[in-house]
Amino acid sequence: MGNNSAVNKQPWLGFPWIEFLFILLPPFLSIAIIALFPAFFQNNDQLPEAAWVVLILLIDVGHVYSTLFRTYFDKQALKEQSTLLIAIPVIAFTIGVLLYSFSSLLFWRVLAYTAVFHFVRQQYGFLRIYSRRDPIKKWVRNFETFFIYWLTIYPLLYWHLSGPRNFNWFVENDFLYFNAGAILTVLNLLYVISITIYLSILVLERIKKDPAIFNWPKFLIISGTGLSWFIGIVYFNGDMAFTLLNVVSHGIPYVALVWIYGKKKYGTESKSGSFLKLIFSQYGWLLLIALLILFAFIEEGLWDGLVWKERATVFPVFQWNLPAFSDATLRLLIPFLAVPQITHYILDGFIWRIRSEEFKWKSETVESTANN
Repeated sequence: MGNNSAVNKQPWLGFPWIEFLFILLPPFLSIAIIALFPAFFQNNDQLPEAAWVVLILLIDVGHVYSTLFRTYFDKQALKEQSTLLIAIPVIAFTIGVLLYSFSSLLFWRVLAYTAVFHFVRQQYGFLRIYSRRDPIKKWVRNFETFFIYWLTIYPLLYWHLSGPRNFNWFVENDFLYFNAGAILTVLNLLYVISITIYLSILVLERIKKDPAIFNWPKFLIISGTGLSWFIGIVYFNGDMAFTLLNVVSHGIPYVALVWIYGKKKYGTESKSGSFLKLIFSQYGWLLLIALLILFAFIEEGLWDGLVWKERATVFPVFQWNLPAFSDATLRLLIPFLAVPQITHYILDGFIWRIRSEEFKWKSETVESTANN
């Protein structure tokens, strides 16, 4: 990362090595793991149970609950945004019941596309964070905005236009598929052209400017996004590759951003005895991770004990001998269990705009964060 002077010139949020390790590095670390065992990741169509526990339970479901520490556990946010924070879960449940009552597949399909939108927007959000100081021309900034979206949308279009893969977002056939090989050929060409344009801009930018102030975080966000989405969806056709790249590249950076926000807001708070002050203290991250795991274990245990009944060895305490639920019960139960996830997706579009003036990066008011 260069010497201290170079590091200080980068658009960090105040925690360079934490940001590097937990926001920028995860996609590259995932790619390195896949590169070491390519045959294992190439075409497998299901996750081993140990991988499911680490990737889905601990990271994917766990990161959903980190939103609590930015909203419902934050007395100030809860007071100022009480209407929003109460309304969203209620609306999410109501719409979920309506969708599931019409069609269970429609429910999962809408949930899948909502999740996709959330994942795509996060990458744009991180681009905005790490380009906020860039003295670049407006057309370059606009192209980078297009490019970060395109790096995620192209693999998704490839997925839709090349037919079902050996993985799903949530359940089988939750995506719509179209047989459009000619369109896919054009998209492939546009993908190559867009990368060529980006690399050309990158070279010209570096030639014209001092290499010492080259924006490494922004470059790593863009390149990590492109590589992880392409390798996970297009290049490999395996559930392990997709889940590893998808979950690790999304969940770990999200938790890191929540921690950075909390550390800046509560880490220097003089008031003692605050729950969030404890969470965001020097070793409070251990309690944060423990709580995320606990919440995730309870949610997934309820899903498995009441609905899926697939992982008795992971959730033995949730294995109840209950009679099969009626369709009417499932219309309420499944949307209810999905409320934390849906709430996370929707709230994430609002929470980083709540009192943004409080969130300062080295005496600099934040211009945008994960979903601005």
